Amino acid sequence: MTQPRIFQFGDAALVCEAHAPATLDCQQRVWAVADAARGWPHVLEVVPGMNNLTIMFDPLEADRAALTRLLEAAWDAPGEAPSAGREVEIPVQYGGEFGPDLQAVANHTGLSAKEVVARHTAGEYVVFFLGFQPGFAYMGGLEKALHTPRRSSPRVEVPAGSVGIGGEQTGIYPATSPGGWQLIGRTSVPLFDPARSPPTLLQPGDRVRFTVAGITA
Repeated sequence: MTQPRIFQFGDAALVCEAHAPATLDCQQRVWAVADAARGWPHVLEVVPGMNNLTIMFDPLEADRAALTRLLEAAWDAPGEAPSAGREVEIPVQYGGEFGPDLQAVANHTGLSAKEVVARHTAGEYVVFFLGFQPGFAYMGGLEKALHTPRRSSPRVEVPAGSVGIGGEQTGIYPATSPGGWQLIGRTSVPLFDPARSPPTLLQPGDRVRFTVAGITA
Protein backbone atom coordinates (compact mmCIF):
# COMPACT_ATOMS: atom_id res chain seq x y z
CA MET A 1 0.00 0.00 0.00
CA THR A 2 1.30 3.47 -0.90
CA GLN A 3 2.86 5.49 1.92
CA PRO A 4 0.45 8.06 3.37
CA ARG A 5 1.08 11.78 3.61
CA ILE A 6 1.96 12.81 7.18
CA PHE A 7 1.81 16.46 8.08
CA GLN A 8 1.63 18.76 11.08
CA PHE A 9 -1.74 20.16 12.09
CA GLY A 10 -1.23 23.05 14.47
CA ASP A 11 1.28 22.77 17.30
CA ALA A 12 -0.05 19.61 18.87
CA ALA A 13 -1.33 17.25 16.18
CA LEU A 14 -0.19 15.13 13.25
CA VAL A 15 -2.40 13.93 10.41
CA CYS A 16 -1.74 10.68 8.56
CA GLU A 17 -3.63 10.83 5.27
CA ALA A 18 -3.87 7.92 2.81
CA HIS A 19 -4.40 8.38 -0.89
CA ALA A 20 -7.88 8.10 -2.41
CA PRO A 21 -10.05 6.21 -2.99
CA ALA A 22 -11.41 5.06 0.35
CA THR A 23 -11.38 1.27 0.54
CA LEU A 24 -12.04 -1.24 3.29
CA ASP A 25 -8.40 -2.41 3.19
CA CYS A 26 -7.20 1.16 3.69
CA GLN A 27 -9.70 1.80 6.45
CA GLN A 28 -8.61 -1.33 8.27
CA ARG A 29 -5.04 -0.03 8.09
CA VAL A 30 -6.24 3.26 9.61
CA TRP A 31 -7.89 1.36 12.49
CA ALA A 32 -4.73 -0.70 13.11
CA VAL A 33 -2.49 2.38 13.19
CA ALA A 34 -4.97 4.15 15.47
CA ASP A 35 -4.90 1.22 17.92
CA ALA A 36 -1.09 1.32 17.96
CA ALA A 37 -0.91 5.10 18.38
CA ARG A 38 -3.10 5.06 21.49
CA GLY A 39 -0.24 3.38 23.34
CA TRP A 40 2.52 5.79 22.31
CA PRO A 41 4.08 8.14 24.90
CA HIS A 42 2.55 11.60 25.20
CA VAL A 43 -0.28 10.88 22.74
CA LEU A 44 -3.44 12.40 24.21
CA GLU A 45 -6.09 11.46 21.65
CA VAL A 46 -6.38 9.51 18.39
CA VAL A 47 -9.17 10.27 15.91
CA PRO A 48 -9.63 7.90 12.95
CA GLY A 49 -11.37 9.41 9.93
CA MET A 50 -12.08 8.42 6.35
CA ASN A 51 -8.71 7.48 4.83
CA ASN A 52 -6.93 9.38 7.60
CA LEU A 53 -6.26 9.65 11.29
CA THR A 54 -5.21 12.50 13.53
CA ILE A 55 -3.09 12.07 16.63
CA MET A 56 -3.04 14.80 19.25
CA PHE A 57 -0.05 14.95 21.56
CA ASP A 58 1.46 16.94 24.41
CA PRO A 59 3.58 19.55 22.57
CA LEU A 60 5.80 20.09 25.62
CA GLU A 61 6.72 16.44 26.02
CA ALA A 62 6.33 14.69 22.67
CA ASP A 63 8.99 14.45 19.96
CA ARG A 64 7.15 15.32 16.73
CA ALA A 65 9.79 13.76 14.48
CA ALA A 66 9.76 10.54 16.51
CA LEU A 67 5.97 10.37 16.30
CA THR A 68 6.18 10.82 12.54
CA ARG A 69 8.58 7.88 12.30
CA LEU A 70 6.27 5.79 14.47
CA LEU A 71 3.36 6.59 12.15
CA GLU A 72 5.37 5.58 9.09
CA ALA A 73 6.47 2.32 10.71
CA ALA A 74 2.98 1.49 11.96
CA TRP A 75 1.52 2.06 8.51
CA ASP A 76 4.04 -0.39 7.00
CA ALA A 77 3.61 -3.00 9.74
CA PRO A 78 1.72 -6.12 8.57
CA GLY A 79 -0.61 -6.07 11.55
CA GLU A 80 -3.11 -8.73 12.57
CA ALA A 81 -6.22 -9.53 10.60
CA PRO A 82 -8.98 -7.30 11.96
CA SER A 83 -11.72 -9.01 13.92
CA ALA A 84 -15.08 -9.05 12.20
CA GLY A 85 -17.49 -6.38 13.38
CA ARG A 86 -21.01 -7.07 14.49
CA GLU A 87 -23.83 -7.63 12.04
CA VAL A 88 -26.53 -5.01 12.51
CA GLU A 89 -29.89 -5.04 10.73
CA ILE A 90 -31.68 -1.74 10.19
CA PRO A 91 -35.35 -1.77 9.08
CA VAL A 92 -36.21 1.14 6.79
CA GLN A 93 -39.44 2.68 5.56
CA TYR A 94 -38.54 3.75 2.02
CA GLY A 95 -40.02 6.57 -0.06
CA GLY A 96 -42.91 8.93 0.55
CA GLU A 97 -42.56 11.36 3.45
CA PHE A 98 -39.81 9.15 4.89
CA GLY A 99 -37.70 9.14 1.73
CA PRO A 100 -38.51 12.28 -0.25
CA ASP A 101 -35.48 11.88 -2.56
CA LEU A 102 -36.07 8.26 -3.54
CA GLN A 103 -37.46 9.24 -6.93
CA ALA A 104 -34.61 11.73 -7.48
CA VAL A 105 -32.10 8.92 -6.89
CA ALA A 106 -34.08 6.71 -9.27
CA ASN A 107 -34.03 9.42 -11.93
CA HIS A 108 -30.28 9.97 -11.52
CA THR A 109 -29.40 6.28 -11.66
CA GLY A 110 -31.87 5.31 -14.38
CA LEU A 111 -33.46 2.74 -12.10
CA SER A 112 -37.01 2.52 -10.83
CA ALA A 113 -37.67 3.47 -7.21
CA LYS A 114 -38.29 -0.19 -6.37
CA GLU A 115 -34.99 -1.16 -8.00
CA VAL A 116 -33.17 1.44 -5.91
CA VAL A 117 -34.67 -0.07 -2.77
CA ALA A 118 -33.89 -3.62 -3.90
CA ARG A 119 -30.25 -2.76 -4.59
CA HIS A 120 -29.87 -0.72 -1.40
CA THR A 121 -31.15 -3.61 0.73
CA ALA A 122 -29.07 -6.18 -1.18
CA GLY A 123 -25.78 -4.63 -0.10
CA GLU A 124 -23.67 -5.25 2.98
CA TYR A 125 -22.15 -2.04 4.31
CA VAL A 126 -19.14 -1.56 6.57
CA VAL A 127 -18.93 1.34 9.02
CA PHE A 128 -15.74 3.19 8.08
CA PHE A 129 -15.89 5.85 10.79
CA LEU A 130 -18.22 7.97 12.92
CA GLY A 131 -18.41 11.72 12.38
CA PHE A 132 -20.49 14.80 11.59
CA GLN A 133 -22.69 14.22 14.63
CA PRO A 134 -22.65 11.62 17.46
CA GLY A 135 -23.51 8.21 16.02
CA PHE A 136 -23.43 9.22 12.33
CA ALA A 137 -21.81 6.25 10.58
CA TYR A 138 -20.14 6.74 7.23
CA MET A 139 -20.51 3.40 5.45
CA GLY A 140 -18.64 1.94 2.53
CA GLY A 141 -19.99 -0.71 0.18
CA LEU A 142 -22.66 1.20 -1.74
CA GLU A 143 -23.14 -0.33 -5.18
CA LYS A 144 -21.75 1.91 -7.92
CA ALA A 145 -25.11 1.96 -9.69
CA LEU A 146 -26.56 3.81 -6.67
CA HIS A 147 -23.89 6.53 -6.41
CA THR A 148 -25.73 9.85 -6.43
CA PRO A 149 -24.36 13.34 -5.70
CA ARG A 150 -25.52 15.22 -2.64
CA ARG A 151 -28.33 17.72 -3.07
CA SER A 152 -27.29 21.03 -4.57
CA SER A 153 -29.28 22.78 -1.84
CA PRO A 154 -29.01 21.13 1.63
CA ARG A 155 -32.07 20.87 3.82
CA VAL A 156 -32.24 23.00 6.94
CA GLU A 157 -33.78 20.11 8.89
CA VAL A 158 -33.34 16.39 8.24
CA PRO A 159 -35.40 14.16 10.58
CA ALA A 160 -33.62 11.76 12.92
CA GLY A 161 -33.39 8.25 11.48
CA SER A 162 -33.26 9.44 7.86
CA VAL A 163 -31.35 7.08 5.59
CA GLY A 164 -29.51 8.82 2.79
CA ILE A 165 -27.07 8.50 -0.07
CA GLY A 166 -24.22 10.98 -0.42
CA GLY A 167 -21.95 10.29 -3.37
CA GLU A 168 -20.37 6.86 -2.90
CA GLN A 169 -21.71 6.29 0.61
CA THR A 170 -24.88 5.63 2.51
CA GLY A 171 -25.60 6.67 6.07
CA ILE A 172 -28.20 7.39 8.74
CA TYR A 173 -28.82 10.69 10.52
CA PRO A 174 -28.92 9.88 14.29
CA ALA A 175 -30.48 13.24 15.21
CA THR A 176 -32.43 16.00 13.51
CA SER A 177 -29.98 18.33 11.79
CA PRO A 178 -29.25 20.16 8.55
CA GLY A 179 -28.02 17.86 5.79
CA GLY A 180 -27.47 17.52 2.07
CA TRP A 181 -27.67 13.78 1.45
CA GLN A 182 -30.39 12.31 -0.77
CA LEU A 183 -32.99 10.91 1.63
CA ILE A 184 -34.42 7.57 0.49
CA GLY A 185 -36.00 6.31 3.72
CA ARG A 186 -36.14 6.44 7.50
CA THR A 187 -35.62 4.03 10.38
CA SER A 188 -37.07 4.08 13.88
CA VAL A 189 -33.96 2.42 15.33
CA PRO A 190 -32.17 4.86 17.69
CA LEU A 191 -28.59 5.40 16.50
CA PHE A 192 -27.47 7.43 19.51
CA ASP A 193 -28.58 7.12 23.13
CA PRO A 194 -26.46 8.83 25.82
CA ALA A 195 -27.87 6.42 28.42
CA ARG A 196 -26.57 3.40 26.49
CA SER A 197 -23.02 2.02 26.76
CA PRO A 198 -21.59 2.67 24.29
CA PRO A 199 -24.03 5.45 23.33
CA THR A 200 -23.61 4.88 19.58
CA LEU A 201 -25.36 1.85 18.07
CA LEU A 202 -22.83 1.45 15.25
CA GLN A 203 -19.05 1.18 15.62
CA PRO A 204 -16.24 1.18 13.05
CA GLY A 205 -15.99 -2.25 11.44
CA ASP A 206 -19.64 -3.16 12.01
CA ARG A 207 -21.46 -4.65 9.03
CA VAL A 208 -24.88 -3.22 8.30
CA ARG A 209 -27.78 -4.57 6.29
CA PHE A 210 -30.92 -2.59 5.54
CA THR A 211 -34.28 -4.35 5.40
CA VAL A 212 -37.59 -3.14 4.00
CA ALA A 213 -40.12 -2.12 6.63
CA GLY A 214 -42.28 -0.67 3.87
CA ILE A 215 -42.18 1.21 0.56
CA THR A 216 -44.18 4.25 -0.51
CA ALA A 217 -43.48 4.82 -4.19
